[in-house]
Amino acid sequence: MVDAERARLTRSAALASMSVALLLVGLKVWAAWRTGSTAMLGSLADTALDLVASFATLIGVWFAAQPADHDHRFGHGKAEALAAMFQVVLIAISATAIIVRSAMRLIAADTAVEAPGDGILVSGIAIVATIGLLAWQRYVIARTRSVAIHADHVHYQSDILLNFAVIVALLLESWLGLAGADPVFGFAIALWLLWGGFRAATEAVDQLLDREWPDEKRLRFVELAARHPELSNLHDLRTRSSGSQDFVQFHVDLPGNMTVEQAHEIIERVESDLCAHFPEMELLIHIDPMGHVDEPDNPLVEQDEFEALEDKT
Repeated sequence: MVDAERARLTRSAALASMSVALLLVGLKVWAAWRTGSTAMLGSLADTALDLVASFATLIGVWFAAQPADHDHRFGHGKAEALAAMFQVVLIAISATAIIVRSAMRLIAADTAVEAPGDGILVSGIAIVATIGLLAWQRYVIARTRSVAIHADHVHYQSDILLNFAVIVALLLESWLGLAGADPVFGFAIALWLLWGGFRAATEAVDQLLDREWPDEKRLRFVELAARHPELSNLHDLRTRSSGSQDFVQFHVDLPGNMTVEQAHEIIERVESDLCAHFPEMELLIHIDPMGHVDEPDNPLVEQDEFEALEDKT
């Protein structure tokens, strides 16, 4: 996918997220005022932070789409991971505030809610709007692999359950007379948000710390490189991702008596083949003369990936 198309899709997903959040904030302010429900208040706090987080996502995906420049030669892809981490911080703040309010209402025995029908109506509208947003986000994630949109997607997935929980809490508290159900559900919603934030943070942290590719993807890369019989002793393989961009580098042995032109032709052919299978990849290959050892005491550098592949298969 070309950068311009990816940028257009990620921006559209971020703008859709902001539009839905604006709509739901207005509705939930009215519903929280009408019902006095802690669960609804928690849902409002979550949606308000969704709006802030969606704005951060929009800034993140816009900045990540900027081309590499003199000061950022590897591009700006990690801006998406930073936007995702900002969302996680907001999720944690929101969840903590809901837990505190729920505990205070339980201690004070102030659990009554009013006009539950209004809260149920607003939660139903929120569920329908969120389902539509999630469908578009899934399409964009599949096409762009955006970490920021993925974090936003995880948060809105939790919103479906959150809004259902508000409906159940209102039914139990007001219509079935089960005192304390509303703040208890508010507490459960907060715990769910914290779990969702933890999951959303994982991929962002992996990108910020340059975590290696997943084993399956890494193995696939080595399998493709092994199809080139000219190469031997592929070692010091390093992989990482930044936004949608993959970066790979490795050392490979070639005969010491080979001319520079011959070695260049081989490496160009290998690069063309591997980049065809990994189109979002930037590849750097270092040539060692046959038998050369870079760091004999460092297994991370000297492990022959072709030998490791044979052991696995």
